[in-house]
Amino acid sequence: MHERSLPASPNWYCSRCSDVNSSGLLGVGAKNIIYLIDVSASSCRVVGELVGHKDFVSSFSFCQHAGQSHVCVSSSNDGSVRFWDSDNKVLIREHAAHQSPVAAVHWSPLDKNLVVSGDEKGVVVCHWHNTGDTASFFPEPRTIFCLTCSPHTWSSVAVGYKDGMIVLIDVSKKGEVTHRLRGHEDEIHSLAWSPLAGEDAFYSRPEDSEANDGVSAGDVAGCYLASGSKDQTVRIWSSSKGKAVMTLKLPYLKKRGSAVDPGVKERLWLHVHWPKGQPTQLVSSCFGGELVMWDLTRAGKQRWTLFGTSSEGQNHSRIVFSVSSVRLQDDRELLISTSMDREIKCWDLASLDCCWTLPTLGGFVYALTFSPVGAGCLALGVGDNMIRVWNTLTTQNQYDTRSFWQGIKSKVTALAWHPQKEGSLSFGTDDGKVGIYDVFSNRPPQISSSYHRKTVYTLAWGPPVPPMSFGAAGGKPSYSLYSCAGEGVILQHDPSRLSGDAADIDRLIRDTNSIKHKLSPHTDLRWKPDGKVVAIGNEDGCIDVYEAPALKLLCSIQQHHKMINTLRWHHGHGSSPELHCLLASGSSNATVYVHDLRPVIENPPESPVVMTEPFRRLCGHTSKITGMAWSPHHEARLVTVSYDATAQVWDVLPEAAVCNYRGHSGYLLCVDWSPVDPDAIWTGGKDFTLQEWRVSKQEFKKPPKGKKMVDLKEKMKANPKQKRKNKKASVAGGATPPEMNGETVTGGEKAAGQELSGEEEEDEVGSTNSAVPPSGNGVVVTRPLNVYTWLCVCVCNCTGVLCILYPDLALLKKKKPRSMLPISTSMDHRPKEDLLQDCITLASVKHSAAPPAGCVPGQGEHVHLGLFSDRQALYRMFEAEGTLGHVEAGHFDSVVYLRLWSGDLQGALQLATERGELNDHLLSLAPMAGFEVWSRTAEAFARQLCLQEQYLKAASHLLSINRLYPAVDLLRSHKLYREAIALVKARLPADEPVLKELYTCWAGVLERDGHFSSAAKCYLAAGASFDAAKVIARKNDVASLRTAASLARLSGEASLAQSLALRCAKDLAVAQDWTAAQDVLSSQDSLLVHRLHLCAAELLAALLADPQPCVSSHPWASPGRRPSSIQDRVREVWEEHFGVSQTSAGQRSATALRQELKSVESPTPSANIPLRQVHSLIPYSTFSRVPVTRAVPSPFYHFPPGDIRVCSRKRPKTLDHTEGEAKAAADSLQAFVHYHRLYQHWWTHSAQIQSRVPLSAADSSPGDGAKDGAVNGGVSEPEGSVCPATGSFGELDFDASVLLSEHHAACQATQRSVREIQERLAAMVLQHSRAQGGQLHPEEKEADGPIVQTSTASESSDSQRPEEPETLLFLSTKMSQQQKLLADLPDTVKMFPHPDVVECCLVLLHLSKSSPAVSESLRQQAKDLLRKHGTSPAVLKASQQFLT
Repeated sequence: MHERSLPASPNWYCSRCSDVNSSGLLGVGAKNIIYLIDVSASSCRVVGELVGHKDFVSSFSFCQHAGQSHVCVSSSNDGSVRFWDSDNKVLIREHAAHQSPVAAVHWSPLDKNLVVSGDEKGVVVCHWHNTGDTASFFPEPRTIFCLTCSPHTWSSVAVGYKDGMIVLIDVSKKGEVTHRLRGHEDEIHSLAWSPLAGEDAFYSRPEDSEANDGVSAGDVAGCYLASGSKDQTVRIWSSSKGKAVMTLKLPYLKKRGSAVDPGVKERLWLHVHWPKGQPTQLVSSCFGGELVMWDLTRAGKQRWTLFGTSSEGQNHSRIVFSVSSVRLQDDRELLISTSMDREIKCWDLASLDCCWTLPTLGGFVYALTFSPVGAGCLALGVGDNMIRVWNTLTTQNQYDTRSFWQGIKSKVTALAWHPQKEGSLSFGTDDGKVGIYDVFSNRPPQISSSYHRKTVYTLAWGPPVPPMSFGAAGGKPSYSLYSCAGEGVILQHDPSRLSGDAADIDRLIRDTNSIKHKLSPHTDLRWKPDGKVVAIGNEDGCIDVYEAPALKLLCSIQQHHKMINTLRWHHGHGSSPELHCLLASGSSNATVYVHDLRPVIENPPESPVVMTEPFRRLCGHTSKITGMAWSPHHEARLVTVSYDATAQVWDVLPEAAVCNYRGHSGYLLCVDWSPVDPDAIWTGGKDFTLQEWRVSKQEFKKPPKGKKMVDLKEKMKANPKQKRKNKKASVAGGATPPEMNGETVTGGEKAAGQELSGEEEEDEVGSTNSAVPPSGNGVVVTRPLNVYTWLCVCVCNCTGVLCILYPDLALLKKKKPRSMLPISTSMDHRPKEDLLQDCITLASVKHSAAPPAGCVPGQGEHVHLGLFSDRQALYRMFEAEGTLGHVEAGHFDSVVYLRLWSGDLQGALQLATERGELNDHLLSLAPMAGFEVWSRTAEAFARQLCLQEQYLKAASHLLSINRLYPAVDLLRSHKLYREAIALVKARLPADEPVLKELYTCWAGVLERDGHFSSAAKCYLAAGASFDAAKVIARKNDVASLRTAASLARLSGEASLAQSLALRCAKDLAVAQDWTAAQDVLSSQDSLLVHRLHLCAAELLAALLADPQPCVSSHPWASPGRRPSSIQDRVREVWEEHFGVSQTSAGQRSATALRQELKSVESPTPSANIPLRQVHSLIPYSTFSRVPVTRAVPSPFYHFPPGDIRVCSRKRPKTLDHTEGEAKAAADSLQAFVHYHRLYQHWWTHSAQIQSRVPLSAADSSPGDGAKDGAVNGGVSEPEGSVCPATGSFGELDFDASVLLSEHHAACQATQRSVREIQERLAAMVLQHSRAQGGQLHPEEKEADGPIVQTSTASESSDSQRPEEPETLLFLSTKMSQQQKLLADLPDTVKMFPHPDVVECCLVLLHLSKSSPAVSESLRQQAKDLLRKHGTSPAVLKASQQFLT
């Protein structure tokens, strides 16, 4: 259908986007089309296309078997795999076995029916061409990048993954993985099997072979596999051993005078290809587009050879994506490569030289034009930001093109050759840039300093018009460059001074023609070849013809009703004079008009002429006209291109259709007639192709009928409300994602109504970007098929890859902003008749002395006319809009703005205040109405902000009007004390009373919340040191008490400091941190007596060797230095370290210290006090009661005669007693220590019995012994067994009779009876009160019954008496009896604590069951006490086994 063609650029980042069959037919995937190129001749030629995929072609492969080499297969991102007949260009079969975009496909070189494909989810599918069957496997949950079938084993397939893994699978065994090849660290770009079966050695030297595991011929049946990865290495693998045998690192080659920096991560796609018949040679791509031939038998720099070294410029300039080879019938072996530089190159493998280069296009072909000076020189403006200049007449190289990209950086949308200067080419871009290239030099272009705001549509060279006076006589150029762009402006540029400002010709048109009204935006212009007149097309469909140089308007052609897209004058050479003034025009409707302007040009009228009828009307296209060209070889022959994807040749005079060309697959944008061949026409368009075709070879004469509707239906079928967007790589570490193949942003062909529609725009974006495999591991971000769904996140269960789907925001409908004048806006949407009547009414109001009756602009039915009348009418309209439009709708903010616009600022602020809709903007306007209004508004806004809980902002606004105290009160009332204090300290004096109040209030809040340290800081700042120390001490731990004592001492609070220090010291003494306790007291001189007390307690603790571990102690308390008696040791330490002796006077005298010690309030002893506190209590209780006698050696210790054996494992001590209370205190201490020893003996005895070997049947018998052992926590042991810790079990190391005190047993029993009677009295009173108030619940009624009495020691003899009913009087009598018994007991028994006697009896009896350590008398005494005082139910139950 076409002669020569420049196809679309092959898709980028695909491992196999091209392949060639044995007959020399190359298939290349570009966008969603496969281009077929014949490479068998000395030059290439595009011979056809395979069209059908709905998304990008990701892989392509020919069947290499004889008789079937015309069959090929392709895969696409649409998930389909298609089989094609390349001879007939038809689809054979389509498989849809994949659910995800297919990444790779390969036709098995061994089995003519097997095709294997893999998708991005890791699914591998086998397709059988002969039967149409498929089988799916899932070998690995990874993203597939490439795969290849083995040429030696039909079932072996190698699969490369994104994460660097290579897997060998056996498709005959359901995809079983035979080997996993690990070694690459990044994406696997390509795989290639060795053409030779077996694994022969590559090494010419024996030592190399040994260094590489000795891979030699005939080791194991297998085949070598080559892999190329993004990690910049090529690896050779052994398929039999599953390991790498060779690693090739890419060489860093010099390029453009500079070496490649190995430290910089280059853009790289590493493709590998193993040519047939050359098992020791491997071809790979390199960093900058070079191709490298590797000799696998060599080492070092001799291993690789570079392609294209015989001359400059042979190599690709950017990275190579795909390489394939073919051996032709003449025994030439060719290598075909595709690259990011948008070129397809053919290489001779024998010489490694480039045979030919085929340029390709990466965007829409927006403009094409032949040079009027250089014959056959064709310039192309393409959407890939480049200009191509093609010498179409060369015979040696049919595709002799040069590319220009410097200074462009946007889509090239317009081109124009200079009429006389050879090689001077002007261009316009999508971003409004205008420049001039000299195509015969390497200099960058000249860029005009005057930019358009929108896309440049048209460029034209013409004679200069004022104010630019060039004049050829002065040596200045005789041509100006005119540019027309999307904003509707035509600029005149001086080509010799592009740095100067361009002139807008609209000013000249207005001045010359005295035009007062606004000119319609311009969309195209065209100078007549002789430069006398210029035709300008406008957005409203009107064409104006002006006479140069003053641009006087000659006529206005008003035949089109839509925007003018293109204008062309008939050429003025070799044709009849009557045709020289023909002007052809095309617009956004489908009709082409030809106008004969000869009468107007030859006889210019006095006033402009309006033309409403065309000279000829050419009908046939079904969509808008985008370009046209007159034939330079014929008279009145015109070619037009349209959005209906066809080019039509017309014979204008008879209005006859000559032929119709339908070779493009998308709408056309540009056309030009060959200047040297009358039968050749060139067209370009949306399908990224430039095509040359002959008029005489076309089979159609007219465009297809209804093609627009057919295309629309096909598009809707192909894209049912969804459009898959191209996936961009998510590069780890924030690296720049790979470039796309082609345009990424749609550039409108014309502005306003001529811009691409949303549907067409989507097509262009979708068709210009190639499928880019995602790089890096982790998240893959894709655009969804569903544009109306919410953002969703889904995790693929099989791959573990997180896919985030976003809605396409560009396609979501934007919400239209609310109108400030809704009534007026709605009235502009009335019927056409009413709108026309409004114009008449408004004209009557403005120009008539008496307006129409009942017509008051701005109110009533004419409210909308207030916008076009005087100011009073506008105010009336504002009032009506606010009352009827916004208030009823609840849009009070709009009412405020209307009042603001009308100048009623105070009213607007008042309304916003009443509605609570003040904002920062309105407050910023308030000072315009005066200080009082501003102050009032600021206070109102502060109140509004408080309701919105924006307290800090409210306080700031109060500060702005100098309301400091209200701002502080506001912060304090909302508990923002920190901010309030900062504000006061920053703005007020330091002695401000409000500051102290803030600190005090904040301290109270912090104290309630438990933040004692922060509260103490507030009290300190407020000058309340006493409160600060008290609040810190509330924590009641050692650190807090120590800090509080130090704080009180520093603040002068001496008494408080002493009290806190004493509390801290007591806690430290309880924890046996004696050193810290002394340190705390040493800071207070008045606490000497307490230091002496701690010293005695520490010595006593050391004497008793308490098991509680000691935290710290003084050296003088160490056991090694202990003298014979504690009295001597205490006297020695007091004299040596504290300076207190029998001769001390003053505050250190014994009398003064004793009086001070007696005044100390000690806590009341109780029976529940821990054993570790006894040591600290006893010295207080004894020291405060001993007399001072100088004759006695001991200064304080004086006990009555008798022996008190203080329990100490190391040595017993004898103390002398002189007072009953002192003896009672010592007995209490002794009892608690024996109580501790009793439990320790019992637990040790039980643990050692359990750890022993069980006794034999002869030594133990079942019965009571087993039962008693269970009760006692152990088993009985034979007599004479020895416990290592305590000696014989028959011995107790303490006097247990101390624990069995009759007086204490009676006291404890009486106290228990008193507590029980009190509980019953309380329950009776509560029950009575509820019964009186009717609040007795059913549960309480059920529980209401006789209260069980607990017999006391005094009632044991009366236990046989019948029970009396419990009444209030009965219980009161019993309470009196018990209290009398309690009062009769000695005070010393009630004052000092004693272990529970009943409990001790039970423990001794339990111990006696398993050990003879408890004597018979002791057991009998315990039983008697239990019978007499153990009357509670729990004790009776526990003692039953001992008393029966």
